[in-house]
Amino acid sequence: MKSTIKTLIIVLSLTLLLPARAACQGMPVYDNTNFVSFTKSLIESAKQTSQLLKTVQFLKTQKENIEKVNNVIKQLKAVRELAKNNQRLFNIIQDDLREILNSPYIKSYEVNRVSESFNAIIENSLYGMEYIDQILSSNTLKMTDAERAAVLKEMELKSKEMVVEIESKTKRYKEIIAFREMQDKINNRETNY
Repeated sequence: MKSTIKTLIIVLSLTLLLPARAACQGMPVYDNTNFVSFTKSLIESAKQTSQLLKTVQFLKTQKENIEKVNNVIKQLKAVRELAKNNQRLFNIIQDDLREILNSPYIKSYEVNRVSESFNAIIENSLYGMEYIDQILSSNTLKMTDAERAAVLKEMELKSKEMVVEIESKTKRYKEIIAFREMQDKINNRETNY
């Protein structure tokens, strides 16, 4: 009986211990140093991320400032070109128009037509300058710097077109005068036959 009890105890203990040992793989071990280093690296990452976000915000602000300065520079260039083009218009009008109107080959009925065509260009130029003054000095026109620069660039192109137009009209009238002068010389030449 002793041997059966012994075998029974051994079998019972084996049956109880075998599945337990096969199911359990051990207790997890808590490593304090590993947790501390992991926490430190998380805190460092958070600091770096915070610095990166501040840097991104700073760069965005600087980009906006550069765009504002760039738009102001574009506006200044456009205004300078407009002033230069208007000065050319006035110089052409002052010098060439006087020469054209004082020519004996321009007939009296043509003087008004020539003057009106040049006056229309000058009035258009003055209107453009008044509009530019409103754009630059008035806050009633709610425009961004980029919109204002685009309008100024458009006005600059129009002023260039006016300069080209007035130069072509001046050239055309000078050609008419040269043709009439040549015609007058041919008609009034002395023949020595």
